[in-house]
Amino acid sequence: MTSKPTTTPPSSGGGEALTQADEELLAAAREVLPRAHCPYSGFRVGAAVRAQGGEIFAAVNVESASFGLTLCAERAAIAAAVTAGAHQLVAVAVVTEGSEPVAPCGACRQLLAEFGERMRVISAGSGTQPWVTTMDQLLPHPFLACPDHEGDDGAS
Repeated sequence: MTSKPTTTPPSSGGGEALTQADEELLAAAREVLPRAHCPYSGFRVGAAVRAQGGEIFAAVNVESASFGLTLCAERAAIAAAVTAGAHQLVAVAVVTEGSEPVAPCGACRQLLAEFGERMRVISAGSGTQPWVTTMDQLLPHPFLACPDHEGDDGAS
């Protein structure tokens, strides 16, 4: 018997109303969700990030037979944003086909925090209300190699 991934909303989530911007991010994540490559778990995840300039970048999870090489949807969306030149992110939406919202995994929380320590996090499943929180609630003390640095400005 395989167990299904489960999570509970963060203690700060659940009480905040969705904004139009939240709805747009959720729609972008839902649009790509069917494209997830998950032949091993069958657990589809879609994610969309919003850059400081308003651009939206969406992606899905891509599983590998070597599980450690699997790419989460959140990290794939960050990679798409960075590839397009966006280095400051203000929000992320995560969606699944499961009935309950799920939170980003620990690795995704760390990488998300590096691109926006206080970014808005919206999570939705298919059967309940989405919940909203912030990255600093999900990961209050991220590892930052240069804590005084405001983030990469994209200049190389």
